[in-house]
Amino acid sequence: MKLIIQIPCYNEEEALPVTLSALPKEIDGIDEIEVLIIDDGSKDNTINVAKQYGVKNFVEMGHNCGLAKAFLAGIKKALELGADIIVNTDADNQYCADNIKDLIKPILDKEADIVIGSRPVSKIRHFSLMKKLLQKLGSWVMRMISSTSVEDAPSGFRAFSRNAALQLNIFDNYTYTLETIIQAKAKGLQLVCVPVDVNADLRESKLVKNMFDYIKRSIFTMIRMFIIYRPFRFFMILSGVFFLPGVLLAVRFLWYYFSDSGSGHIQSLILSAILIIISVQIGVIAVLSELFSINRKILEDIQKRLKVQDLKNF
Repeated sequence: MKLIIQIPCYNEEEALPVTLSALPKEIDGIDEIEVLIIDDGSKDNTINVAKQYGVKNFVEMGHNCGLAKAFLAGIKKALELGADIIVNTDADNQYCADNIKDLIKPILDKEADIVIGSRPVSKIRHFSLMKKLLQKLGSWVMRMISSTSVEDAPSGFRAFSRNAALQLNIFDNYTYTLETIIQAKAKGLQLVCVPVDVNADLRESKLVKNMFDYIKRSIFTMIRMFIIYRPFRFFMILSGVFFLPGVLLAVRFLWYYFSDSGSGHIQSLILSAILIIISVQIGVIAVLSELFSINRKILEDIQKRLKVQDLKNF
């Protein structure tokens, strides 16, 4: 059983030694542990520092591509290296490396395909009150959208089985954390959460530079992924938004029509007809999008088979 710990890096020469030193050398149930550094266009000595600490596996992006693409490149490389389990952690030593054994245990026990490390958000001292509230709100919204029990949606401390890693597709250019949660449910992958500890803050987040920008991007990602992986539900909800007022206006027109001997309120009838027609059209889009969704699932199954074949020939 081979475990690869992948670490996306962007100018991490100062924090990386602390992170690498904390990584476990042995874990029960794991025969081999390797570290994979994804250099996302660093301009400092990140690569040289990693080599000094014995890291042999690297993915060099060439230029800064962003966390999502760096993560996916790491997953691809880890699969090529023969990983049975892939753990993703941050280069700033935010997550306690001792919890890696807890993170991979549900996969070793065949109880999960994806495991997310849930931080004690309310107890993290370097998180502001606003950030704590937004983290909890965001995780609640993600639970509603994804129909999962995820407790810490933005957490990047995650473990993936080989089967799960083969099925991952990241469309977002900003982050992978929210998208993989929605994918897990859509692809029938078992997702569980385990409590993890965090270390002292070594630096400010490079992903969340502006809280409101992060919120905007996260909302856009959630809506986008909801449309991609739950198209029928999304468009039927949207259809209902137009259908219900249309019906109420029609009832209003009929009420006045029969109570006032058919006089006036024709505007209600016209607006009702417009809203119901829009609702029906969106309903048709819902049916068509579901057909496209079925086609996407077939293509993803083919993609997985091709990946497996490519890895056998690698």
